[in-house]
Amino acid sequence: MRLLLDTHTLLWTLTDSPRLSRGARAALADPDVEQLVSAASAMEIFTKHRLGKLPEAAELVSRWSRIMAPPGYTPLAMTMAHAARAGALPHPHGDPFDRILIAQALSEGLTLVSNEKLFDAFGVERLW
Repeated sequence: MRLLLDTHTLLWTLTDSPRLSRGARAALADPDVEQLVSAASAMEIFTKHRLGKLPEAAELVSRWSRIMAPPGYTPLAMTMAHAARAGALPHPHGDPFDRILIAQALSEGLTLVSNEKLFDAFGVERLW
């Protein structure tokens, strides 16, 4: 199984947050599951941290390359096809980071690990 982690899922996984659901925690603990992290999540974390909206990510930002190094996470680049699909999504969801994650999940046949029920309206397979 290939799972795309929503940004909050990545943050909660790395901090062992109780906000992570049991289902998500179990799936992410499975060694046979490939965990993908989008370049969009990196941009979101670094941007929000720089703006002071995510001060708790200081350690993650300073150690990003080491934390994201294989074998733990598989990076997922944003492509032109992902960007075009995100821009063309029909629903009026305004968060560009979420729109990219949805487009990537749909384009790549990935299950999106997220607590965002709004994603269901886009037809994305979501695990929580």
